[in-house]
Amino acid sequence: MILDLKRLPILETERLRLEPLTAADAALIFGIVDDPEVMAYWDWPEIDDPDVIAEMVRAQVEAMEAGRAIHWVVRTLENGEFVGACDLTEIDRRHRRAEVAFILGRDAWGRGYALEAMRTVTAYAALSGLRKLAARTHLGNRRSENLLHKLGFKEEGLLRGHILKDGDRRDCRLFGLLL
Repeated sequence: MILDLKRLPILETERLRLEPLTAADAALIFGIVDDPEVMAYWDWPEIDDPDVIAEMVRAQVEAMEAGRAIHWVVRTLENGEFVGACDLTEIDRRHRRAEVAFILGRDAWGRGYALEAMRTVTAYAALSGLRKLAARTHLGNRRSENLLHKLGFKEEGLLRGHILKDGDRRDCRLFGLLL
């Protein structure tokens, strides 16, 4: 059986600790998603209502409890500073695949944290029996595309008009990694 979600994993890297998301983490997530620059390439604009984030985090915790996803908060080992979040979602046990995503606060950009965290998430996915990971970026999100290439993801296609954001249809690139 892949991904025993009854025991949610805590992952550590050289500099980071990835802990399963809890409802108490909503305030941390809010500190990232209310930044327009951070949210420029996400499916929704910045969110300035903490109640919306609390509901989103509650739904993510429920998805973890139901075995459909794992969401982690990412903190530094040095001082426990919250730097972002990452996840495995859309877990399909039959086909042994899932989707990955990550988001970092602007203060954490350029430090290699996303690469470090996602290397650990992909290794965990492989050890857990998953054989394919997918990721999606908005067209023009070079930082995320470069990170996915460093992780070994290959571009698999273009999703034309995939997202409606700010009244405009946005194209997305689809990436895949065989484990």
